[in-house]
Formats: sequence, structure tokens, C-alpha cells
Amino acid sequence: MKKYRGKSREEIMRLVTTEIILRAIKIGSRKGRTIFISKTAGGKGVAVETLNPNTIDGRENLQKFLTPTKRHYTIFGLGHAEEKNAISWRVLNLPLGRRVLLAFQLILSLFLKGTPLKNRLYRWMGAQIGQGVVIMQSVWLDHFRPELISIGENTLIGAFSRLTVHAFEGGGKFRYGMIDIGANCTLGAGTGMGPIKIEDEVRVLPDTTLSPYFVKIKAGSVVGWNPPSLSRPD
Repeated sequence: MKKYRGKSREEIMRLVTTEIILRAIKIGSRKGRTIFISKTAGGKGVAVETLNPNTIDGRENLQKFLTPTKRHYTIFGLGHAEEKNAISWRVLNLPLGRRVLLAFQLILSLFLKGTPLKNRLYRWMGAQIGQGVVIMQSVWLDHFRPELISIGENTLIGAFSRLTVHAFEGGGKFRYGMIDIGANCTLGAGTGMGPIKIEDEVRVLPDTTLSPYFVKIKAGSVVGWNPPSLSRPD
């Protein structure tokens, strides 16, 4: 989306978090629920009403909360699905029209080969895709918040890989974070990851799950399981 273009990764995270907070305030008020946001997966949360950027005190509180800006945040207090005033995490994230459009774009992208057209589609969705990137067929690029995904130049994402920026944990709780993949990386087919920072020149072997085992992978690393042993007849 245009409003994210040219922004730093930190600025994008601040924009996304502010948008989610504003929707949480509005929907929480309508449903009679207090929603919280936390900087950690299990930490004490802050009531979103105190972070309202449309008020003087809330704007100051939000500035403090987002300084420094974290790579992931947790939202909770949405209630169990059976509760009458429960709030869907999907509704809290984005309005219906945007969710439907992103879902359609994602389904279309699953069938496209790794072409410049596919890269343009992902950029249109909001992801930051560098020049020379190749994203193979059936790659799941999370449509929860595509703008939280960044892929550097000349990187290859193998078929059936999964890039997921969010996780619903049940009980009215979900978390979201950034995926940053550097330049000249090769991610083998079937690679799975959540929020993570991968530096340049990293190679990931096929069918490797990176998250939650890795938060950061240093430049030049090769990631994968130990190769199987081989017994020779002689």
C-alpha cells in the first residue's frame, strides 16, 4: 500500500501498531471490552484506551510505549469465541473490505510462478520486495499484514514455503511481528518461519522450520538439519 512505501521498517511497525490500537479502542468500546497490548508474549499489558493517539495524554503514552519500537507485539483481552461480546482477531486487525481483497490476492499468488508480475502483486499487497527476488509457486506469504514482510534483492523463496507474521494463540490472544529477509538468500522449498530477521547471504535447507527456534540468523549462515548418515557396503 502507498502509505507504507518509502518507510523504514521501524516506521512501518509503528504505523501498523497504531492502526491496530485505534481499531481496538473503537471495537472494544462498542463491545464493552478492555483490550491490552504487550511488548512480550506473556508480559503485563497496557490498556489500549491509554494509548489513544487522538488525545494529548494518549499520544504521549503511545510515543513512550513505542520507544524503542519492538519487532513484535501481543494483543489480548478479546474474549473466548463463545462469549457474546467476544472480538475476532481478524476484525480487530483490518476492515472487511481489506481482508477480502488480501485473501483474493493471496489465492491468486499461490498459482503464479516466480515472475516480476508476482513481485508486483506482492508489492501491491504491501510487502517490500527487492529487485531480482524469485518467489516460487504455492508460497504462503501471510495476508494478515503483508507490509510486515521484507525480502531483499536477489533472494529466492522456494515452493511451499510459509512466511507468517502472526499467530493466534486462542483465548482472545494473538501476536504479530516482522519478517525481514536479507539480500542474496536462498530459502529451500518448504521453509517455515514466523517473525524473524535473516541477514544477507543466508542459505536455508529444504523443509526447515526457523521460528520459533531462531529470532535472528547472521549473514552467511547455512541452516538445516544434520544430514543423514551413510553406511557403505565395504
